[in-house]
Amino acid sequence: MTRKESWFKVLPILAALTMTLMLPLTTWGASKYKVLYEFTGGADGGTPTGLIIDKLGNLYGTTSAGGATGNGTVFKLEPLPGGTWKETVLHSFKGPDGSAPETGLISDASGNLYGTTSQGGPPCPYVSSTGCGVVFKLKPKSDGTWTESVLYSFKGGASDGYDALAGLTFDKAGNLYGTTAVDGSGGAGDVFQLKRNSNGTWTENILYMFSGNGPDGVTPDSTLIFDGAGNLYGTTDQGGNMNCAALYGCGVAFKLTRDPGESWSESVLYTFCSETNCTDGKYPGDIVFDKAGNLYGITAGGGHSDLSSDSDGTVFRLRESGGRWKEDVLYRFDGAQGAGPDAGPILDAAGNLYGTAVSGGSANDGVVFKMSPSLDGTWAYTVLRTFLGGPARYPESLIFDGAGHLYGTTQSCGPRAKCMGIVFEVTP
Repeated sequence: MTRKESWFKVLPILAALTMTLMLPLTTWGASKYKVLYEFTGGADGGTPTGLIIDKLGNLYGTTSAGGATGNGTVFKLEPLPGGTWKETVLHSFKGPDGSAPETGLISDASGNLYGTTSQGGPPCPYVSSTGCGVVFKLKPKSDGTWTESVLYSFKGGASDGYDALAGLTFDKAGNLYGTTAVDGSGGAGDVFQLKRNSNGTWTENILYMFSGNGPDGVTPDSTLIFDGAGNLYGTTDQGGNMNCAALYGCGVAFKLTRDPGESWSESVLYTFCSETNCTDGKYPGDIVFDKAGNLYGITAGGGHSDLSSDSDGTVFRLRESGGRWKEDVLYRFDGAQGAGPDAGPILDAAGNLYGTAVSGGSANDGVVFKMSPSLDGTWAYTVLRTFLGGPARYPESLIFDGAGHLYGTTQSCGPRAKCMGIVFEVTP
């Protein structure tokens, strides 16, 4: 669980105190909701994170807890006739091979799965009793089992990072890119590449280490994305404006550009909490491109001028004009309709945005939302699902299938529910 998640899951529901750009506001009713699987927290795993889907409609994800030794799992959910789903644990982490995966997976053309763990691996001096985390690969075998291999074990220290909280990204050559949230030369995290070698091994290259003094960002914990020219984009949870309410800054959106040779240069696209009382948002998460090259994302805090509860977060757009990037706040969460979004939105072919807020709603247990653009430039915000606990609360990031159905996870169940997170489906 990230710092943002733990903070916003205890926010009280606020009254609607602010004007936003989003009109009108509607609530869910027509959308269908189904629980596909409830995790017990035992051998099947507990506290699931992001999902991916294959061509057959099978879902794959990770759990940060549970499994054979309590170090988390990689799991598969297979749809069965009659509408039921079967869960299979593909791998239970043991500690030396990784522990506590905090994000989802990616796959290659051969069906291999790749991911990170925030802990585990060889002992390192920076995390008591556990390792600094690993990058792993799972390869399917002909008998239906899977084999895990550790591609890289983080070391921490001045020359490496640790605590990988974000997902991985492939380039066209099959190299992997990701971030670590801590350490590096400035103690503020780094962006890394794992380069695939011809003999099957992988070599880590540090592309950028955040300075630790703030302006360029601190704690990168979002998944990186590429543009068509091969530049990398991401966000940091902290850093930037060091005079905002947070001790270590309120976050930035950044770009990494490849220089001649193998070096990379960072530029800050936007510094959050640049407006009074952070009405432009703070603590950004994942971002996504639209077809026009605009970036969309969420902030887990900020948005309102009333800072009594650190505010409820925003949905934002970054658009480039004349070599500069301008932020537009598309929606400011008000608590009653959701609060504390902690994962970036996804886009459908029509340009609608979908996402989750981990708290807020009528029971303060989170919502699934949709935002639709209008011809006049405004956006309509719709709550597709309000979580009420029993059996689920605190929804995480979403994915689509080919039919437009949404799938997601919750990291927790209600106080009386005997489960440790679920996988759910919402049909808009």
